[in-house]
Amino acid sequence: MKHSSIKENFIYNVIYQVLLVLLPLITSPYVSRVLSDDGLGVYSFQYTIANCFALVGMLGVNNYGNRSIAAVRDDRRKRSHTFWSIWVLQLTTSLFSLIVYIVYLAIVCRQEHLQTALALFFAVLASVVDINWFFFGIERFKLTVTRNIIIKLMSVACIFLFVKEKQDVWIYSLIIAGSLLLSNLSVWPFLKREIDICNISLKDMTRHFPQMFVLFVPIIAVTLYNKMDKVMIGSFSTMSQSGFYENAEKIINIPTGIITALGTVMLPRMSYLFANNNDESARRYFNVSLEFATAMSCGLACGISAIATDFAPLFFGESFTGINILIIALSPKIIFLSIANVMRTQYLIPLYKDRVFLNSVWLGAVVNVVINALLIPGFGALGAVLGTDAAEFIVMAYQVVAVEKDMQIIKKLVRNLYYLMAASIMFVIVFWSSQYLGHGILGIILQIILGMVVYMILCLPFCWHRYKNEIKYI
Repeated sequence: MKHSSIKENFIYNVIYQVLLVLLPLITSPYVSRVLSDDGLGVYSFQYTIANCFALVGMLGVNNYGNRSIAAVRDDRRKRSHTFWSIWVLQLTTSLFSLIVYIVYLAIVCRQEHLQTALALFFAVLASVVDINWFFFGIERFKLTVTRNIIIKLMSVACIFLFVKEKQDVWIYSLIIAGSLLLSNLSVWPFLKREIDICNISLKDMTRHFPQMFVLFVPIIAVTLYNKMDKVMIGSFSTMSQSGFYENAEKIINIPTGIITALGTVMLPRMSYLFANNNDESARRYFNVSLEFATAMSCGLACGISAIATDFAPLFFGESFTGINILIIALSPKIIFLSIANVMRTQYLIPLYKDRVFLNSVWLGAVVNVVINALLIPGFGALGAVLGTDAAEFIVMAYQVVAVEKDMQIIKKLVRNLYYLMAASIMFVIVFWSSQYLGHGILGIILQIILGMVVYMILCLPFCWHRYKNEIKYI
């Protein structure tokens, strides 16, 4: 089987992530103004709940399936058998989760939120047919990315066409959930090219359960501090504060998504290399990835912080005044998450060190829930932001210490502090320049260009000297 290069796969994923950057820039100002902070808070609250049911249905299959398929990708018979045995188990757990969600709709869901929750039924249903993990495992990123781009563009058009007033929260939810379902369905016709139909026994199916469950347990923990924040804000504070947090996190997730696209590409490749005892190549990939993630995350975190005060009110509208504080406070998450993503996708999961991953995210979840419970009642969304930062730092720190003996991570990170210093200088220059460049759209664009130029001038000589040979290797 012929596989695309890492460069090609990364380019496809970056294109998709850049699209995800541009689409919120187009839709968020419109949606924020039409639905208002309360309407957006209702969507955020109910989507988080629906997403939790979908995650339970998937039972950790994304990382496990990706890793398992990558290890047998060159053998069609093994690849086929592995796919069907994993997917039948996924089908079983997803249908069970779907039934429980229906019970939630009938008994638990607030009456005033029922329409929105019903629309999000399709987001839970999407987990039943989600087989993107298979195509990631065989490194067919072009297939999934191109279809996702088309469907994302269709969903944007539908938002502008059909979401017209505050009461259209359920329509907005239906568009989001429906596009997710359509995206997952769109890759099924291409499956027959890669696998054959084969008989699967109960034993074949259940043998995957223990390891899938091990990778699912960290997902529960990650959900607690990445998804349940919004539920806790909605429960302990107000829907308005939930809407504030939703938009602040949306901005922070834009650069995070671009950087972590590398992890999506590298997980199957690293799994393949370690499975075939090519440790030297794997370690070289790891070192380059850590360098890249550190450089990009420091620059993006400081860059977003520098323009947040001008950008936030202009982008989201007057009803979201003050959200710039949340964006600035949440920006360290970009750095912590990016470094942890490299360790998780390129070392812990490929080498089956699932317990380290499990322990780190559960520790982070406990820290997050405790801080949320203490701070959200008094500080609202800002309390959740501080809890998220603390959790992401704890997760990163635990993983760094756990792999230090094998990978000497601390030495690499200390050496990479250069990027943080360069980003800090860029932050000061961009923040100071705002009083001369203006606070409108043109001023923000000029600030972004200035920040990119300054950071590149500071980093390129250092960065190029450090890993120019490794780029040729990849």
